[in-house]
Amino acid sequence: MGSRLVMSASAGHHLNVSAVFSPRGAARVCQLMLGCTIVSLVIHSAGYSATYGTFCMAVWTSCFAVSAVVLVLDVTRLYACLPVSWENLTVTCASLAALLTLTASILYPVFFVRADDCPYNNCEVRNFRIAVSVCSWAACVAYGTEVFLSRAKPGHGVSYMATAPGILKVAQIFVGCVIFVMLASGTDFTRHVATLYCAAVFGVCLSGAVLLVALAVSGRSGALRLPFERLAVIYTFAAVLLYVSAAVLWPVVCFDGKYGAPLRPQGCPRGKCSWDVKLAVAVMSFINLALYIADLVCSHRSQPVSQRPGV
Repeated sequence: MGSRLVMSASAGHHLNVSAVFSPRGAARVCQLMLGCTIVSLVIHSAGYSATYGTFCMAVWTSCFAVSAVVLVLDVTRLYACLPVSWENLTVTCASLAALLTLTASILYPVFFVRADDCPYNNCEVRNFRIAVSVCSWAACVAYGTEVFLSRAKPGHGVSYMATAPGILKVAQIFVGCVIFVMLASGTDFTRHVATLYCAAVFGVCLSGAVLLVALAVSGRSGALRLPFERLAVIYTFAAVLLYVSAAVLWPVVCFDGKYGAPLRPQGCPRGKCSWDVKLAVAVMSFINLALYIADLVCSHRSQPVSQRPGV
């Protein structure tokens, strides 16, 4: 609290010009420009429909709104009044926005851009949708650039979420949420005890990652009796062990002839086939396992400068 008061007093009534005229500020300005362009193009002519289109539009509008709020708070220095760790919060938001816009950049052209739409149909709509896809990829790069510019540098104090373990935890949360969306879309995981165990593992690991990120963003990690870095390593090690069991057990149960179907059933409707969803959950579980292993390796090799004893 004392540092916030000192910062407010030294800043006076002047705006934080470096929030715009700096590499990270330029990345945020690009995010706003691209976000505004995407939303305008979609509303004007590109359009969207169904669940995937609504998801993409929600991603673009929410990321644009968050970027605008972050830039305004940074320029006006009002972030000093918030009871959070500003650096941790901004890196977390940028990392999550990069993953969301990446997903939207893949889904939108897959479902809304068709090569056979032109010249037989309206070419203007197709061209607008191509422009939306290009701008979405550019926005993803802008968010990724902000994350890269916020990364830890040797010899400099840095927040936890700006380190590789912190960024990886955001990715773990994102993949964990994707897994639960898939589980809720018709996998029948409640039929077997083994798949229920896997779902419980996914939930426990997701909750643990959310809790650690919330502690870092809120700035309350220093109130823990156990050092935050050590707590994060212990959690990651336990998550790796749990995910190994779940990632192996899920495909064995779901694709074994005794419990499920080893091959995709004939006539299973595309987009509504539970076998496809089970396969996607298996793939995503191995992806998240890789993220947890990378997190554990990075946590073992490095330690944020600001968290080292005596610094």
